Amino acid sequence: MAACLAVISRAASTERVATLIELNGPIGPAMSRFVERSLQAAAGDSTLVILQMDTPGGLDTAMRDIIKAILASPVPVVGYVAPAGARAASAGTYILYASHVAAMAPATNLGAATPVSLGPSAPAATPSGDEKPGTEVPADAHERKAVNDAVAYIRSLAQLRSRNAEWAEQAVRGAVSLSATDALAQHVIDVVAPDVPDLLAQLNGRKCLVAGREVTLNTASLSVRRTVTDWRTRVLLVITHPTIAYGLLLIGIYGLLLEGYNPGVVLPGVVGAISLLLGLYALQLLAVNYAGLALIVLGIGLIAAEFFMPAYGSLGVGGLLAFVIGSVMLFDSRVPGMQVALPVVVGLGLAGGAIVIGIVWLAARARARPVASGVESMIGAIVEATRDCEEQCVVRYGGELWNARTGAPLRAGQRARIIKVDGLTLLVEPQPARKEIV
Repeated sequence: MAACLAVISRAASTERVATLIELNGPIGPAMSRFVERSLQAAAGDSTLVILQMDTPGGLDTAMRDIIKAILASPVPVVGYVAPAGARAASAGTYILYASHVAAMAPATNLGAATPVSLGPSAPAATPSGDEKPGTEVPADAHERKAVNDAVAYIRSLAQLRSRNAEWAEQAVRGAVSLSATDALAQHVIDVVAPDVPDLLAQLNGRKCLVAGREVTLNTASLSVRRTVTDWRTRVLLVITHPTIAYGLLLIGIYGLLLEGYNPGVVLPGVVGAISLLLGLYALQLLAVNYAGLALIVLGIGLIAAEFFMPAYGSLGVGGLLAFVIGSVMLFDSRVPGMQVALPVVVGLGLAGGAIVIGIVWLAARARARPVASGVESMIGAIVEATRDCEEQCVVRYGGELWNARTGAPLRAGQRARIIKVDGLTLLVEPQPARKEIV
């Protein structure tokens, strides 16, 4: 029995495995950490790693972390754009160029790798005449630095993997794209395969450079093992989505404000503190414009101040403008998949506008309402004489007896109206007697 178990154990240990890592959606911090950990885990027991991509791009820092992990991998990494209809745009193009083998499924595309930090509406500089056809001229020195850095980076990857460096430069400067068939024809990729089994069949016997040494791929009879995201990665993927991080930040701020205005309620403070910490953690991982974050906090503070210092909308309108502008500025809206959903910003802006209008309406209504306390509230009130009097009287007002002066005689029980309050004496004038209908 022990001998049988030993044979089974040796067979399991010698099983040849290809690890399949799926990179779907925008490339952000959570995705880059998942890919890095998966590559590290695959280095111990895998013959090959297939990085299957379908991405619109993402953050430059997250992309570079993935590329560093690929370049340091002791196991060959195959970048594979799949399934049909997928794309490796922007940051995905760099990752595909960094892979030891680049492959695509039919009806997929790659390219459009221009740095997204460049403003699309910026005025173009005057062409010098030396630019290649189809390229854009950056507007200023900062943009030229960003483009030139990206060009040098992708050209270095292309030269490392012996791929088409000229097209790679055009993908950065001119944001050009290629289909799978054209990419193979122009030596941008190495293989076009409709599925993973066909990909493994085409890779068998192919040579590639891994960690400075030439390796011949032996993909015959490889079993494919998919890497599943763990709970921690799934949570990070959720909270690092810009819209979710933005919502957590607002819930945190409003929760703490409610707790501050109503001490002892506890629940808003607990929910607000947890949400704020999660939101700040997500913002720390993302590329955030801190001026936008400051404008959001200022806007919420001004809207809250309108409750306590009604300024007939001036504080509220200013706070609403700061809130909306800060929300738009918070993330770079040109990074694919890394921006707050516009309907969320619009909806919150409309809700904030409704709150400001409500505060202004309540303040105006309160101003038009008669004074309900103090001496001013007594003017015009009705009193009743307790006995007949000529000039000095005692009248009943609100269940109390007051000294009063009158310009005309009053009879016991007759009603009079207060016209002035002089210390503790009321100046009254008789009310005309009501006529009885017989």
